[in-house]
Amino acid sequence: MKNRVTGIGGIFFKTDDPNATKDWYNKHLGFNTDDWGCTFWWKDKDGNKCSTQWSPFKQDSNYFEPSKKDFMFNYRVENLVELLDELKKEGVTVIDKIEEFEYGKFGWILDLDGNKIELWEPKDAAFL
Repeated sequence: MKNRVTGIGGIFFKTDDPNATKDWYNKHLGFNTDDWGCTFWWKDKDGNKCSTQWSPFKQDSNYFEPSKKDFMFNYRVENLVELLDELKKEGVTVIDKIEEFEYGKFGWILDLDGNKIELWEPKDAAFL
């Protein structure tokens, strides 16, 4: 498999007050926040439009489970199904479900510390 991870797709973390956190980042750091957080737009080496998501979650969110950590990284990948198959063969804990949306496919793994890692095969053209 040529490339496994091609970039950072998102940074997700828990906070006591996601709206106040978004407002603070908007006011002090200029994040263009919305209901989901902030989307950073950039171009890859071939000039394709891509995005990275920054999102605060409520403390009681169960989206990061089974991890007990207050954060989750999202990595961009080229071929999610093939990568998950390879990772299973290598003994990585793979959460056996894939979700697909108009903006891409998602799968999840746990790293050796039990951190939940979200893998995203994006359809960046969906944002154009």
